[in-house]
Amino acid sequence: MDNAEPASPGFFASVRKLLDTGLATLQNRVELLAVEFQEEKDHAVELLMWVVALLFFGILTVVVLTATIILIFPQELRVYAAGGLTLLYLLGAIWAFLGLRTRLKNRPIPFSASIEEIKKDREWLLK
Repeated sequence: MDNAEPASPGFFASVRKLLDTGLATLQNRVELLAVEFQEEKDHAVELLMWVVALLFFGILTVVVLTATIILIFPQELRVYAAGGLTLLYLLGAIWAFLGLRTRLKNRPIPFSASIEEIKKDREWLLK
């Protein structure tokens, strides 16, 4: 009976397996980054389209409504109606600016999933 242990893989085979594992992990992270980048791009394009539509229809509505309201007032009061509407629009612009700023601040960091995976990889490697 032969009690010889099977030959263990050599040093270069172990290094090659380690490099293969490292490259597979790197490939996985790059693919995740690419998917997240595509999602961010799609989100930005969609957001831009909605903003353009909102501005177009909003401006049309405001122009027609403003003209209608001003023309309803008697000739001597039209200046005051225009001033009141201007003040109303200014308050609306300030409100929209504050809302946009809040939404931009509360948005998650782009590529956060990739960053978390890389952090986990580093923690695993340091163990």
